[in-house]
Amino acid sequence: MSDTANPKTEGYSPGLEGVLAGETALCEIDEARSGLRYRGYAIEDLAEQASFEEVAHLLLLGTLPTRKDLEDFSAQLRSQWLLPGPVEAFLGVMAPDAHPMDILRTGVSLLGMADRDAADGSREAQEVRNAHEVNVQKSIRLLAQIPVLISSTYRVLHGKRPVQPRADLTFSENLLYLLTDRHDDATARAMARVLNVSLILYAEHEFNASTFAARVAASTLTDLHAAITAAIAALKGPLHGGANEAVAAMLTEIRSPERAEGWIRRALSQKQRVMGFGHRVIKTEDVRSRIIRRHAEALSRLSGEMRWYEIATILARVMLEEKGLHPNLDFYTAVAYLVMEIPPDVYTPVFVCSRITGWCAHVIEQQDHNRLIRPRALYTGPPRQRYVPIDQRT
Repeated sequence: MSDTANPKTEGYSPGLEGVLAGETALCEIDEARSGLRYRGYAIEDLAEQASFEEVAHLLLLGTLPTRKDLEDFSAQLRSQWLLPGPVEAFLGVMAPDAHPMDILRTGVSLLGMADRDAADGSREAQEVRNAHEVNVQKSIRLLAQIPVLISSTYRVLHGKRPVQPRADLTFSENLLYLLTDRHDDATARAMARVLNVSLILYAEHEFNASTFAARVAASTLTDLHAAITAAIAALKGPLHGGANEAVAAMLTEIRSPERAEGWIRRALSQKQRVMGFGHRVIKTEDVRSRIIRRHAEALSRLSGEMRWYEIATILARVMLEEKGLHPNLDFYTAVAYLVMEIPPDVYTPVFVCSRITGWCAHVIEQQDHNRLIRPRALYTGPPRQRYVPIDQRT
């Protein structure tokens, strides 16, 4: 009997593809129109007009902020920059060959133990304080601390002088400064604006693997840091995170536009996987890719470094011709990050600087209306067996 005729398999979808696994008010993916909205706001409007701090406020607190709200929110972020002593000590004993995502995962777990509200995950504490508000405050601290944790990790591993964020810089300006030392000139400001766009585009995308991992963990009523640690662990896997790093590696291997078409056609003929194309949910052109492509091109022209963008456009043309695949968000983001000279080994941690807003918002939403996530499995093992005592087994 085929699976399609087997009543036990009815409704089963490998990888849960297309399965509705929950409700959310955070993000809507409009597949028919290739659209994306955060709490009802079109991603095009947010990317072109908002700051990342505004989008973080929208996701974590539920509304676009007034100017006073934004000032207060930014002040909260500035007040939470410093890493606790145990985390600083951990950074001093990291193995020099440790994976940045392993360090980030462990660092966030340590931040959870050192957080001032660490005890507020208990039932007794929840009766004393509002659990929702505790989660919001933890989320704001994580949003402030993660860029510093990532920058400190990179600088320690590469023997560079540590730096602290500056109070006169925005979130994206500080992130660029922490990772590249760039600030206070027109090119740096242009780069920070494009980085701001990329952070907004990466901030949230419904029930992707890492977000779902966070929600599954959160549904047990574990603490927020534990749920975020689960999300980071899921993101480390190459089928989810690391795509923009892989695209950057591909572009740097190709080196010049003249080599691009031959390289991609050779890769396709050898059935190699080409990173940065296609999406599990979005089957047409991703609106986020259109947005970041435009900004990557403009930044490339401003910086006088066009080769990465030119290579990318050739690869995109051939992939569409030969495979019918469109670039995803990671593809042209890698171009922008190469122009900014952000170190490729921190591309995925930079993604975390953005997606932490979506992850935390999902944890808050899950625990505000919680039901333990416990799906069923389709059994494919042997039929019922008779137990044979050990002395009778042959």
